[in-house]
Amino acid sequence: MTESILSDLRACAVEIGEVVQSHRGRGFSGVRETQYHLDLAADEVALRVLRGNGYRVVSEESGVSGDEDVTIVVDPIDGSTNCDRGIPFYATSLAAMRGTELVAGLVMNHATGTVFEAEKGGGATRDGQSIRPSSAREISESVISFSGWPSRHLGWAQVRALGAASLEICLVADGSLDAFTVAQNSTLNPWDYLAGLLIVREAGAVTSDYRDENLDTFDAVLRRPLFCATTDLLANILQAGAL
Repeated sequence: MTESILSDLRACAVEIGEVVQSHRGRGFSGVRETQYHLDLAADEVALRVLRGNGYRVVSEESGVSGDEDVTIVVDPIDGSTNCDRGIPFYATSLAAMRGTELVAGLVMNHATGTVFEAEKGGGATRDGQSIRPSSAREISESVISFSGWPSRHLGWAQVRALGAASLEICLVADGSLDAFTVAQNSTLNPWDYLAGLLIVREAGAVTSDYRDENLDTFDAVLRRPLFCATTDLLANILQAGAL
């Protein structure tokens, strides 16, 4: 059953990737603040494909559609500014929830074609190959990526701000980054992180929330999650306090 869901998610992401190419560079839609024309085009595909396959949809761009048993939480294009400006780091993020259980996730980097996938209990993959996080334990040895910008330096080895949360979470899953988190007053919605949340967990990395709030939700709520390669690194960052 989960494999059929992943197949539907793949088909949806592929079609979105094809459609948005003709909308890159068109700028803001004027419909909603910070929403691009390419966001609307991607959302139209997501709704058509996912609703057509019998899923309830929770989308960043259009809210809730349907009342089916399985919900797909979708950010049609995560990293819209990157996409519109031609920065090759943007993705479609799709997470499947059966009731309140997160069962499948897919993140496709449209600039490279790279696909991260996971199903609950089945591990995580990058382009079909199993992935694992790094072994980083100390902040001083870690490359950390942020949503927002940190207010102070914790002594990390290097820092990144790449502009597409779902992909940055997946880079923790495959060991390219050691941690990804939010900084200062930055927050993420479930459509930003849910697919990556399952992928990173199934890869063997660890997760938390600065406010100790539930991350496994499709409600339109704000969260401050933290994704780390190891439990030691997570504990060290939490101990250092919010950035």
